[in-house]
Amino acid sequence: MNEQLLTNQDLWPVTFFASFLIWVMFAALFFLWFFDGRIKRRHVARALLASFIAWSFSQIIKSLVPTLRPFELNNVPPLTITIPTGAAFPSGHTASAFGLATSVYAQHKKAGLAFIIAAIAIGTGRVLGNVHYVLDIVGGAFLGVSAALVLTKVTRSFRKRKFS
Repeated sequence: MNEQLLTNQDLWPVTFFASFLIWVMFAALFFLWFFDGRIKRRHVARALLASFIAWSFSQIIKSLVPTLRPFELNNVPPLTITIPTGAAFPSGHTASAFGLATSVYAQHKKAGLAFIIAAIAIGTGRVLGNVHYVLDIVGGAFLGVSAALVLTKVTRSFRKRKFS
């Protein structure tokens, strides 16, 4: 737990975007599936898988490209609920959020737009929270969008072949 947050409560929106909004996105996905019916089970599975694949690739890249985080260089504590460890590039939170958002957008444009806005807010929160640089966010967004688009294309191609 980041003890610095207890003394600086004026910046709680940054902490929310940087640390908690990703969980709200996952909860919203399940809401759209269970209660709203706009998203089907296979779409939820695809969105979760895209999010996981994007996050996994970000972790692999982080292990290959060690980069310092902003708070490690400027000695200003991060505004996240936990203090991140490991490399900064690319942002795993952003990769996961954009994988999820792109997958939802592929199935439901209106809900997907809200998810994309949330993913942008997460990336912005990670930069303002002093744990990532803008390039880390761009790299994470690229991974997330790529994972979702490739997975969508592969699963649609598989479904066409299966039912042809």
